[in-house]
Amino acid sequence: MSDVNTTSNWPTFSFIGIPGLEAAHMWISIPFCLLYLVALGGNFLLLLLVRAEQNLHEPQFYFLAMLALTDLGLSLSTMPSVLAIFWFDVHDVGLDACLTQMFFIHTLSSVESGVLVAMAFDRLVAICAPLTYTRILNHQTVLCL
Repeated sequence: MSDVNTTSNWPTFSFIGIPGLEAAHMWISIPFCLLYLVALGGNFLLLLLVRAEQNLHEPQFYFLAMLALTDLGLSLSTMPSVLAIFWFDVHDVGLDACLTQMFFIHTLSSVESGVLVAMAFDRLVAICAPLTYTRILNHQTVLCL
């Protein structure tokens, strides 16, 4: 029986934060953390309001809720890794984690662009054909968009 020592080296990426300001990483992270909390709170509040208030069950507010949901996903996929670099000095990220984060960032950015196009179509119909707005943009059409 042969004694074979096999190791597999997964590629990792090293992020150093802001070079030259390693001593100030804790102070730099405070605005990032505040922006993260504001983004989470604002998006959750918007989703809660659209869900709870019956008057906001219209296509315009559904699109805003979809935009808030994608923004929430983008915030959750980027900011924890940035804060981990600043707070815990986690500099190495594995290839699988990097590819997963890239997938979510690019997918959610594309979805956000699609929602913005749908919002533009919603406003176009509201301005150009206000009398037929409810017939054109009903719940079925919003689900298809």
